[in-house]
Amino acid sequence: MQILLDGFEKGGVFMWPIALCALIGATVAVERAFFIFLRAAVHGPVFMAAVQRHVLDGNIDAAIRLCNAEPAAALPRVAKAALLRADRADPDIRDAIEESSLEVYPEINRRLGYLPMIANVSTLLGLLGTIQGLILAFHAVGEATAEARSAALSSGIAVAMHTTFFGLLVSIPILVFHGVIAARANLLLDEIDHYGLRLVNLLNAVRSAGAVPQAGGPQVGTSLLPFPER
Repeated sequence: MQILLDGFEKGGVFMWPIALCALIGATVAVERAFFIFLRAAVHGPVFMAAVQRHVLDGNIDAAIRLCNAEPAAALPRVAKAALLRADRADPDIRDAIEESSLEVYPEINRRLGYLPMIANVSTLLGLLGTIQGLILAFHAVGEATAEARSAALSSGIAVAMHTTFFGLLVSIPILVFHGVIAARANLLLDEIDHYGLRLVNLLNAVRSAGAVPQAGGPQVGTSLLPFPER
């Protein structure tokens, strides 16, 4: 830790913007990870299998209550929008899913684009500090006295190396976090598309079996395959 503190001190003025990039990047990464991995996520196959059981039993209210139990999760919100229109025609159900998806998608992707931008800015600031250090070093060679030349040259090279090091030290973890979080976000979006379509097909199959799915409706004997693991 002391080595890092010494390097930060020797890196010059560009170390402070790099530190600011580290603070902002860490804040965004932690917030997005908390939302995407914990708040917005549910186990899709298990959740939709439970929804399917309630729909096949003709108990839309129970399926809606299941969705209400996870108000911040993405998939339950989209499923709830479809279930609220379960007694309507196929286009109305699809419109409900599309409308809800258009609300959920931006919430999942919000601020994710900042992470690669912050990583790039951190790297560029490190390179800018490197250029500054080299300028100081060359200036020392040309202008400083013989006694001071060695110390000035060493100081300029230290600025160049430390700013590059810290710029990369900030940017690499941010890019890794972005890759992991973005992959999980894309998985959530894929689950919404996949299970949303399956829910539409399920409601249509129940209707074609002769029962209109609605709250407290009759038992439905339609047998459909459960939602599989993906």
